[in-house]
Amino acid sequence: MLYIRTDMNNKIATGHVMRCLAIADAARELNEDTTFILADRQAEDFIKEKGFHTIILGTEWDNMDQEIGFLLEVVNKENIKGILIDSYMVTEHYLKTLSEHIKTAYIDDLDTFFYPVHMLVCYAIYWESFGYIEHYKKTKLLLGTKYAPLRKVFQNCTKKEVKEKIENVLLLSGGTDRYQILEGILEEIERGRYKRIDVVCGRYYKDYKVLCRKYQAEKNIYIHKAVDNIEEYMKQADMAISAGGMTLYELCACGTPAISYSFADNQLENVLQFQKEGLMEYAGDIRTTNIYKKIASILEKYNQDFALRKECSNKMQDLLDGNGAKRIAEEFILFFQ
Repeated sequence: MLYIRTDMNNKIATGHVMRCLAIADAARELNEDTTFILADRQAEDFIKEKGFHTIILGTEWDNMDQEIGFLLEVVNKENIKGILIDSYMVTEHYLKTLSEHIKTAYIDDLDTFFYPVHMLVCYAIYWESFGYIEHYKKTKLLLGTKYAPLRKVFQNCTKKEVKEKIENVLLLSGGTDRYQILEGILEEIERGRYKRIDVVCGRYYKDYKVLCRKYQAEKNIYIHKAVDNIEEYMKQADMAISAGGMTLYELCACGTPAISYSFADNQLENVLQFQKEGLMEYAGDIRTTNIYKKIASILEKYNQDFALRKECSNKMQDLLDGNGAKRIAEEFILFFQ
């Protein structure tokens, strides 16, 4: 049995849970079950729907030091030998205390402080900037995009067929859209130019019905919420516009040319490195930039340059093979024995 400590809610959205579910799915294929340990019940039904067990601590998700005693009681009761932790709310004290009792693994993409854990995972495209190899001499390290924990549907995707003309556009904002970015993009781009525009709203998107009503007369616009088959939309799209985060790695697996934008500090290194490596262009941070005009401008550039889109698509699919979750699961099962 693997144990994963993570959370999901309307503040931190779905990213942490989704990548942990990908690892849990991969572990299940290796005949290892997984239990998710959660602060509260906000993610419980969603995880149970996926067929996994849950343990609820009854604590505050954003005060993890407070839960240490409760978690150690669970550790003793369940005879837990190791645990994977995926949360930005961890502290050095939290990890150090747990590591004194059990084996610990942590998924990092921020390098906030020195993590006193037994295994450290960083699949971020910018991992080399953190100096892990130099600083974590005694820690098991899983580094690089080969460990990006994508769902099975993103494994070994077929080569993307890039069309000469952009016909289908996909708009993505992640689990939430507090800045109403999706609507802003729709208002700025030439909507009538495309055969199909799919707009995928996240699980915590509040204005889904408002958005549906606003664009119901435009028959080429399709608005969806919390879809389970996002990979199908990515594969059929000729161009995607997405917030930074795990979605960018999924788009790479599919080879779908993309424009990125950001709305949080933890997305910045990601989007900037993707741009630096010529994988996708970055339109800016909604908090400081008029990203809508920039997105429209970049989209027009891609409309005019088939060769550029094809080059980006090839680079994206060369970045990863989608087997990262399986690699992590294999390492965890061996490490936690």
